[in-house]
Amino acid sequence: MSVENLPDLASQIKSARGGDVVEAETIHGQAVIRTQRENLLSLLSFLRDDPAYRFEQLIDICGVDYPDRPERFDVVYQLLSLTHNRRIRVKVSATEDAAVPSCAGVYKTAGWLEREVWDMYGIYFSGHADLRRILTDYGFEGHPQRKDFPLTGYVELRYDNELKRTVYSPVQLVQDFRRFDFMSPWEAMTDVQLPGDEKAVKPKFGWKKADLLSGSLADLKGDAK
Repeated sequence: MSVENLPDLASQIKSARGGDVVEAETIHGQAVIRTQRENLLSLLSFLRDDPAYRFEQLIDICGVDYPDRPERFDVVYQLLSLTHNRRIRVKVSATEDAAVPSCAGVYKTAGWLEREVWDMYGIYFSGHADLRRILTDYGFEGHPQRKDFPLTGYVELRYDNELKRTVYSPVQLVQDFRRFDFMSPWEAMTDVQLPGDEKAVKPKFGWKKADLLSGSLADLKGDAK
């Protein structure tokens, strides 16, 4: 039976590699399988080389953070079979301390993709030849796509006029940051009743006329003279 006619690709792979697959399901028409870290490379090699599947291309690797789980991270591999025009998603769980084996030896494109997951989530890939940041700067602290990472970050990069170079300094956001030292055009018009201001406090000297609903400011200009 060809792979195009398989009623359930995920179940077929689980039957063929039962020791490597711990979960298999179909979500929105796409096969999704879960494996363990120690079986990841053997499963990926099987999916790439077996003539019935031939997932010869690694499209992407991404991380997912579930802070409440004992193993808080998922590493997700998106595979494509150009031969059979099929896709499959492979998942493996990870922790901050437990490394995921690098699959750069199976798919060469994994090198930069694993660096991105390391940079964004702090998931370590054992056996990677050059695991370092790829999107953030070398002095960046933390991993910004973790759900417990603050939106402001921990440090900010700025140019120091005295040192004549860029420096890192701790983020300090005070309440003054949310204050504005300028007025909007409407705030300056305190003596004109605008549409919607019918319940506003009337000035002691009364309202000036402004027919803004009809688009005419003739009365307002006349009072301003």
